[in-house]
Amino acid sequence: MFLFSPSPADSAPSRYNRGYPPRRRNDNNDTHATETTVSASETVFEGRKFGVERRKVEINGRPHVFDIVRHPGAAVVLPILADGRIVLIHNYRVAVGQELLEVPAGTIDNAEPAIECAARELAEETGYRAGRLTPLVTCFSSPGILSERMEAFLATELTPGPTAHESGEQIRVTTMSLGDALDAIRGGKITDGKTILTVLYYDRFIRGEGGGV
Repeated sequence: MFLFSPSPADSAPSRYNRGYPPRRRNDNNDTHATETTVSASETVFEGRKFGVERRKVEINGRPHVFDIVRHPGAAVVLPILADGRIVLIHNYRVAVGQELLEVPAGTIDNAEPAIECAARELAEETGYRAGRLTPLVTCFSSPGILSERMEAFLATELTPGPTAHESGEQIRVTTMSLGDALDAIRGGKITDGKTILTVLYYDRFIRGEGGGV
């Protein structure tokens, strides 16, 4: 069993529970603050992991149409072994036609807590089970078109076990030192955005401030 501090849950009327939040008032006296009203919305595509919504919005009284990819969100895991090495995966991505070096991650199922998704994806993709999962950083992966919110966790107290790759996944597990991972980011060998973010965030704000493994 892993120890964790759950993140605040979001509410939403659909399985895309981590989609667009309500518009907030501007509290910084921003002279460019806008008034936004959704006038209509329709689902134009519904896939296995995401949907596409066509949303008609009035911004400062003018009509606009946005095609939005609605996504339930994802959990990302930065697994750190007791000796400080990072567990990564070589993952073939059909969308870009190449194998990427990544941290484990996966789509949130049925509005489950992100931390439960993180524990599951870590075990399925790498075989490691985490004794402790700690919230690390949260980000929107591509907010111009996509509602996906990624919640990253630091996984420690790892114990090895069997993997459970899904059909169609092409994954190889590897480990490397933090220094080598930073060099791989600097040299362009790691190009996956969530991996770059979590590794750099850990190095700068956790390890750099004395909170690392």
